[in-house]
Amino acid sequence: MTGYIVKRLFAAIPVLVGLSIIVFLIMAAIPGDPATAILGAFATPENVARINQQLGLDKPLWDQYFIWVGNLLHGDFGRSYILNRPVLDEILERFSATLILAGTSLVICSFLGLLAGIVSAVRQFTWVDRVVTFFVLIGISMPSFFLGLLMIIVFAVQWRLLPPSGMFAAYGGGDLPDLLRHLVLPAATLSVVATGVIARLTRASMLEVLRQDYVRTARAKGLDERTVIYKHAFKAALVSVVPVIGIQAGFVLGGAVYIETVFQWPGIGAMLVKAISTRDILLVQGGVLVVAAAYVFFNLLADVAQSLLDPRLKT
Repeated sequence: MTGYIVKRLFAAIPVLVGLSIIVFLIMAAIPGDPATAILGAFATPENVARINQQLGLDKPLWDQYFIWVGNLLHGDFGRSYILNRPVLDEILERFSATLILAGTSLVICSFLGLLAGIVSAVRQFTWVDRVVTFFVLIGISMPSFFLGLLMIIVFAVQWRLLPPSGMFAAYGGGDLPDLLRHLVLPAATLSVVATGVIARLTRASMLEVLRQDYVRTARAKGLDERTVIYKHAFKAALVSVVPVIGIQAGFVLGGAVYIETVFQWPGIGAMLVKAISTRDILLVQGGVLVVAAAYVFFNLLADVAQSLLDPRLKT
């Protein structure tokens, strides 16, 4: 198992290198001058040239990239131009909020998606299957940001059951119940599409497994139907579903960018939106790279879990 994990880690290195190059080039191609954004009304040609020299922006593009990567390898993500604080400190502070939101959404979509897929497969062609499929298709088809706005209007504005934005109440609160109340709407919104995807894959995998000979043999032996479904069929179906859950982990992490904007959740997504608008290059590059590394890490966990369910995959 250790050798398999090490091999997967080495395979992730070219992915991260490629992502770093893409992110760097995209930020370099965005119109606008960071020095002008920093100086504002004081952006005279002399001041702009001085700031560009201080930040190293007057160097050739590839020199800037290798300087940035060299600093990354030493744990230095640079300093935010706009916030005037280390980029890594800001990212770690914001990323914890994003992990709370994305982790909760992943738990919700995994549980509901697996449950819906199993029920739909076991009750194939019944009214239960049709109802589950109907709601799954609606969830997959509806844009998350639009659903988020609808949930704010209904649950926060009209019914006043839940807070519409933020991570904690502006005055008072700050405890776990307050966090959970603010977490309900964004986590539910973020998990809808992923729930539908996992449910569809689980249903297809379960239907394929339920037609296998060993499942018929288990039923012929007189085993309880729940034992057949959950101990035999579901375990075999998980081999195909676990990688999808790993992909959806990256989806909810990336989807947090616009969901955090809708609900004003103080995570790394909201940070990236503001950093892009102010041309805070180092903050954007560091934030995207951390999100990409987390995505690779989640996929690694999914691969390890899949290999535990099916040892043949380690080869």
